[in-house]
Amino acid sequence: MPESQSLPPVRPMLAEHPSQFLLLERVVEDEFRPRMLQELQGRVNELAETTRAKPPVCAHCGRVMICQDVRPVSWWARFGRLRVGVPRYRCPACGFECRPLLDLLGVEPGRISGSLARLLALLAAVAPYPMAAHLAGLLLGVRISPMGVWRVAQRLGQAAASYSEALSQYHADSRSEGAPTDKAPATVVLSVDGCSLGMQVRTRRRRRTGTDPLPPLPPVEQGHFREVKTGVLLLPEERVETSPGRRSVVRRFLVSCLGDADAIFHRLYAQLRELGWLGSNTMVVIVGDGAEWIWNRAAWFIHRCEILDFWHAMEHAWEFARLRYGDGSQQADQWVRQIGIDLKAGKVEQIIVRLKRLRPQSPQLRESLDSLIRYYSENAARMRYDEYLRLGYGIGSGAVESAHKQVVHARLRQAGMRWSEAGAHRLLALRLLLLNGNWAVLDRLAMVPVA
Repeated sequence: MPESQSLPPVRPMLAEHPSQFLLLERVVEDEFRPRMLQELQGRVNELAETTRAKPPVCAHCGRVMICQDVRPVSWWARFGRLRVGVPRYRCPACGFECRPLLDLLGVEPGRISGSLARLLALLAAVAPYPMAAHLAGLLLGVRISPMGVWRVAQRLGQAAASYSEALSQYHADSRSEGAPTDKAPATVVLSVDGCSLGMQVRTRRRRRTGTDPLPPLPPVEQGHFREVKTGVLLLPEERVETSPGRRSVVRRFLVSCLGDADAIFHRLYAQLRELGWLGSNTMVVIVGDGAEWIWNRAAWFIHRCEILDFWHAMEHAWEFARLRYGDGSQQADQWVRQIGIDLKAGKVEQIIVRLKRLRPQSPQLRESLDSLIRYYSENAARMRYDEYLRLGYGIGSGAVESAHKQVVHARLRQAGMRWSEAGAHRLLALRLLLLNGNWAVLDRLAMVPVA
């Protein structure tokens, strides 16, 4: 059709107004929000009057404390700002002071507290701080800066991290008590691995001088990385086949930390005891990629089965095949495919014998073959894949690779992100609570001050 006869484009149209139901929802919310704040303020006042009726007893010397004064205190809550007069008590004997009303309410003067703090921390656990602040306005009707969200996430994240660390230390003591093990499973699968996280290189926080902008962070090339170790706990019988050849896990528990190998295994051990999954006869199946730090600590479990991840074993075969036959060649594909078939059939010893018969011509190929033979020989006892498949243990570390993406990559490894050690530590603790379905634990943890 000639251009002069073609019709002009039609601009897509929006409705003139939002739907009537949407408008009704917003009117009701705007109308009842002040009423909810008023009702909450009334109940706080009632609780304040109740606490004034009986003076507290000093926690240090047991003497009855004396009220010194009543000062007005305010804090931010889900429906707005609350204010109440808070008595300050002092012990005449030892001089200890306290404000029991604030301890009872679990709030701090001038701070965001209660469910609002937990909701903001939830947003920070799933989205970068600027986006979390934007979502707070859309979802909660709360105007807050990204730095305000950051402060809340740091304080609650530190509370979660401290609790997790204390729990790990508690279960590390042989005198500690775990959950009942009378229904402990016969087999538990434990997969563990590490991934890198970009860290900040500054040794101290940047400071603004006068009206000058903050100095830039060092370039990424000058940065450094820390390894985040992640572990997954699951039960073999809770794997279901969602489609032919594809399996999914009904339930799993994630453990992660920005620490050394001992730290992640201590946390995994603590989680097993918390779940009541570590009975006297429980077989712990440990799936790893061949890293020595994994196998060195597998001995912590008396009844264990060590499995080398099948796909890591195949990757080593592919490295040699590409050198021998050329990258992308059909011969390399057929050779590696046969290796995979024989590995799943439990023929690792026969494979090693075949590899030793090869006579590579070039030094590079000979070095690659020696490396493959050494890798298979050192892990042969962990490559009985026919037996593992028959027992339903699984032979891959896909669960922990997926956990890396959900725990670390989805939030902490977005473009340009670099973290302080404390910031990564706290946010990991929040994400673990969320992904493990334990977010309600945060309701029973007090917010802690952080620098």
